[in-house]
Amino acid sequence: MTVERGRFCPDCGTALTFDAAKDEPPRCGACEFVRYRNPIVGVAVVVRDAHGDVLLGRRAKGEYAGLWCIPCGYVEWDEDVRAAAEREFHEETGLRVRTGAVVAVHSNFHNPRQHTVGIWFEGVVLRGELAPLDGELDALRYVPPGRPPELAFPTDALVLGELAATTSPGN
Repeated sequence: MTVERGRFCPDCGTALTFDAAKDEPPRCGACEFVRYRNPIVGVAVVVRDAHGDVLLGRRAKGEYAGLWCIPCGYVEWDEDVRAAAEREFHEETGLRVRTGAVVAVHSNFHNPRQHTVGIWFEGVVLRGELAPLDGELDALRYVPPGRPPELAFPTDALVLGELAATTSPGN
């Protein structure tokens, strides 16, 4: 896939140079700015009820509207990944959580416009009332990890599959 690269330096306005033969990122000859294309970091919190069911939210808008996901969001600049996961979870569910162990880390390639790396944490609910708060989700419910509704993100399916495999009878 060909990706349109920015042509001018965002710092000084000089035209960026790019050597396709070297496959290096565009550079500014004036101030030495380099335009890297790095993935965005996303975070999610896996909260389970007493039966082992996982809390999912239904996306309210955008291209994934109507599909379900593990509550998630992006890490902001200068924000700790765990703090970001706890903040995003609260914004989407109304629940305050404490993050625990890392459940999974996956690269997300499902959206060719935006590569992300996702980190899923275990979460323990501390307080709050379960309700969609920020408009990103319009419904919340606990579901068995092996029987989710239609999911927005393929990597959530991987995570739920891993959870189902580790909590099936006999494990």
